Amino acid sequence: MAEQQEQAADDAMMTRIGQVIMLHRGGDRAEARDRFLGLWSEIGEDGDPLHRCTLAHYMADTQDDPADELAWDLRALSAAEELTDGRLAQHEQSLAVRALYPSLHLNLAADYFKLGRSEAARTHLSRARGAVGALADDSYGAGIRAAIGRLEVKLDAGEAGGGGPEGGAGPSREGPLGPPRQESP
Repeated sequence: MAEQQEQAADDAMMTRIGQVIMLHRGGDRAEARDRFLGLWSEIGEDGDPLHRCTLAHYMADTQDDPADELAWDLRALSAAEELTDGRLAQHEQSLAVRALYPSLHLNLAADYFKLGRSEAARTHLSRARGAVGALADDSYGAGIRAAIGRLEVKLDAGEAGGGGPEGGAGPSREGPLGPPRQESP
């Protein structure tokens, strides 16, 4: 009985996170950021790794400052490292924790690139590429692979053009650097 109540509470938090994701996708970035912060305070720094990973992964997209985006993406990665396949299967049976890493590392690579830290960007891009074997051959997996390729091109152009954003060859606000997000948390 207690386990069923805990599972229902877990599902309720994932539902609430999903609702905020929908709000953000609807264009209300500031409201989504505020609601994510409220949920984060409920979950806490030591809360369920699935909740922390999911929320931080999407919260990063609501940030205006690339350094803040990086901080949230690092939280997502840290939470993923604590997440077990068993816990993830309670929410999404077909997904293994290792399938989260391509997107998490790609986001970090994009963050570091935006901050002009090309070496750190390359490190995480390499980790993303090394982890893509865990992805299915579906549209999401194809989107991650394509985003890795786009960022590799931008990194190469950034180095040739003066080393990233400071050199004027970095990313613009147009066109995504990072991966597509999965439709449901």
